[in-house]
Amino acid sequence: MSKVISAHAVSVDGYITGRDPGAGRGLGDGSILFDWYFRGDTPSQVFDGFRLSEPSARVFDALAGRVGAIVAGRNTYEDSDRFGGGSPHPAARLFVLSHRAAPEMTERQTLITTGIEDAVAAAREAAEGRDVGLMGGGVATEALKAGLVDEVVLHQVPILLGGGRPFFQELPEHVRLRLVEAVPAPGVTHLHYQVER
Repeated sequence: MSKVISAHAVSVDGYITGRDPGAGRGLGDGSILFDWYFRGDTPSQVFDGFRLSEPSARVFDALAGRVGAIVAGRNTYEDSDRFGGGSPHPAARLFVLSHRAAPEMTERQTLITTGIEDAVAAAREAAEGRDVGLMGGGVATEALKAGLVDEVVLHQVPILLGGGRPFFQELPEHVRLRLVEAVPAPGVTHLHYQVER
């Protein structure tokens, strides 16, 4: 069965955006979280234009190659200028979880308003046996609360942003993780965890 993976670039103090993110402003002053996408000499085999360090390319492409669909939260969708009508992944369909209508959805985007379980179920079907990726702190938190997350991958960037949107929000109980792999790379450390049940 496909896995549900929550993966995100995050600062050491736990933020996935800087201050003042939003439509037209992207991640606010937190774009540094993604500098490692473009500061290497190894082209990504999945994402055109990404040039990563060798260790980052190995981790990033292995993960991206498993994903068949993405569930993103409304804030992530808006902050990313609606992914230009596409998806944050070149081959994966996008499902946007929101409690309100979203304008300008395209054929590669599906709005889900009935909760995280329905969003993950729809994404699993679209993924056709591949994994489902989660994007955004709200989506990750809701999926963790519902017991839907199999793996957590943090691309931890060595910076304290001091503000912005946190990745993890309040959870009703502890979620134990088992470290599967830790890969240091220039400008980022890739931390791959399995959720213990």
